Amino acid sequence: MTDTATPASAPARPAGDPPTFRHFIAGAWCDSSSGATFESVNPADTRDVIGRFQQGTAADVAMAVRAADTAGGLWRRAPAPKRGEILYRFGALMAEHKERLARAMTREMGKVIAEARGDVQEGIDIAFLMAGEGRRMFGDTTPSELPDKWAMSIRQPIGIAGIITPWNFPMAIPCWKMMPALVAGNTVVFKPSSDTPHCATLLVELMDEAGFPAGTVNLVTGGGAEVGDAIVDNPDVAVISFTGSSSTGKRIAVRAGGKLKRVSLELGGKNAIAVMADADLDLATDGILWSAFGTTGQRCTAASRVVVERAVVEPLLERLEGRARRLRLGSGLDELVDVGPLINAGAVDKVNGYVGIGRGEAELILGGEPARGGELANGHFFAPTIFRDVAPMDRIAQEEIFGPVLSVIAVEDYAAAATAVNQTRYGLSSSIFTRDANTAFRAMRDFETGIVYVNAGTTGAETHLPFGGWKETGNGHREAGHAALDTFTEWKSIYVDFSGRLQRAQIDNQE
Repeated sequence: MTDTATPASAPARPAGDPPTFRHFIAGAWCDSSSGATFESVNPADTRDVIGRFQQGTAADVAMAVRAADTAGGLWRRAPAPKRGEILYRFGALMAEHKERLARAMTREMGKVIAEARGDVQEGIDIAFLMAGEGRRMFGDTTPSELPDKWAMSIRQPIGIAGIITPWNFPMAIPCWKMMPALVAGNTVVFKPSSDTPHCATLLVELMDEAGFPAGTVNLVTGGGAEVGDAIVDNPDVAVISFTGSSSTGKRIAVRAGGKLKRVSLELGGKNAIAVMADADLDLATDGILWSAFGTTGQRCTAASRVVVERAVVEPLLERLEGRARRLRLGSGLDELVDVGPLINAGAVDKVNGYVGIGRGEAELILGGEPARGGELANGHFFAPTIFRDVAPMDRIAQEEIFGPVLSVIAVEDYAAAATAVNQTRYGLSSSIFTRDANTAFRAMRDFETGIVYVNAGTTGAETHLPFGGWKETGNGHREAGHAALDTFTEWKSIYVDFSGRLQRAQIDNQE
């Protein structure tokens, strides 16, 4: 395995010149047909150019799809346990290179190093989990209603999977998608975010080293309009798995719907933490700060709303404001830093715009400005921001900001809290802090989200349970857990009649 300074995907270069990375198609690293490249930079210090990456085209996608199609026949016929063994080798390689991968991720994406290690660990976990599914991949064996007849169902691969991933979990999310697709016998065309192509390249290098046959995994970097749309539109790509904004997800659903493609969408969130009057406020503060400002608020599961019983608003705000003021901003490679940069200048502008909206809706008690100067001068930093006296239907309480902005909403009781938690078009993650078991179980029943936490923040999903949300958070599919196989498999029902005569099911089974 080469080191990050001279990866297999990069040619030799003069000292000091950023490396140029390539697509990975049909088991080989290759340049784009466009001849054009784009740069990826460190969001904590934009003077640090990580590398140049291929500006992909529809022709590049077509070549990747042909490679995936050619490889698909043999890959789908390989025994699933053997496919799983390759996934296991990949997971073991990720574990071996965990620190190197985490540091590369922090440099390119910006999340603090402890979180980057967790991101890599999620990739390891899902690789091992899905490797095991290669020996399970359960169907059903059921009794037939007729004598001397066997009935069962099995899963089979769909074909070529188009994998389109975001920048905020640049290793975990690609693994969440590719591991179930591959163990089920599909082949993959993978387009990462243009903000994190280096992370994707490092993953694919390890996949190649793990022994995935040529053409089973293909990487094409570049923009959504050129590469993403070409993957969605290609008639030979049978299933699309996308994580990103709701607006882009809806557009993908429309484009793919005309071809009746299988589409799995994991989209936005506007997640809430409910804090009841009987809660442990110190524990709630820990959960809120981690959920709101971890990954600089750039998680689909981030807590951007706190719905708190009025009786404890002031002591909770005192804790939140005091603790948040002490959060340290900077490069995530510094182990003492709590909050890293936003991903790019556009994200800073978006967050700043929503803070301006918030100033007209509620009371700003902390932050509210980009953080500039000193060691932060060349990065995309924004101060942790808290608004109080936010109304449930204010824009900052309804629209996904995707940054370190927290809205605190006061309510009278549990019933009002549940209403406020659910009063959004999203439904990914929610949380409640309470010491009362009855209240906790009501929240588990009442909160309209795909994930509910009790006495914990809104982040921290584990790979062996389904991940996904309700309403505009997605289209009903789930990632992680054995449910992830549903996106990438078709069900086949099989009947074996060994009676030696024609049996016509219900026609012959009326008595």
